Amino acid sequence: MIALRTLILSGLLALAPAYADDIVVITSPDTPFKDPTPKRLENIFLRRILLGESGANWIPLNLNSDDPIRHAFSETLLKRRPEALEAYWNEQYFNGIAPPYVVASAEAMIRFVAGTRGAIGYILPCHLDGRVQVVFKVPTKYELKGYCAKK
Repeated sequence: MIALRTLILSGLLALAPAYADDIVVITSPDTPFKDPTPKRLENIFLRRILLGESGANWIPLNLNSDDPIRHAFSETLLKRRPEALEAYWNEQYFNGIAPPYVVASAEAMIRFVAGTRGAIGYILPCHLDGRVQVVFKVPTKYELKGYCAKK
């Protein structure tokens, strides 16, 4: 009987998604965001969509370029590594569009997002608190739980 349970459990685990951790996309509670999709989020973070539903400017944020959470977010949602986006941002800059602001930590991300209407960022779920709202979960293939102690 125990062998059968072990076999069934092993089979169920094999069917589980291959994703390791989620990254959550956050906004302030007073920033409306209807119908978030991966494509729409990609366009917001690449500054192709500049205005939200309320007419407020989207203000996307990034973590530092060497942050593993940024790498996972960028590779999963934008399908490019942060350094691969340098040419894109150089071109956008000459068209008058600046890249997202960069913040130093999850806590800095939360503070900026919580205090700025239209700001949108990403953190690990373990850093969440009542100052921000989750508008989307980005499942990744990366193991990120080790970064939960950092704020």
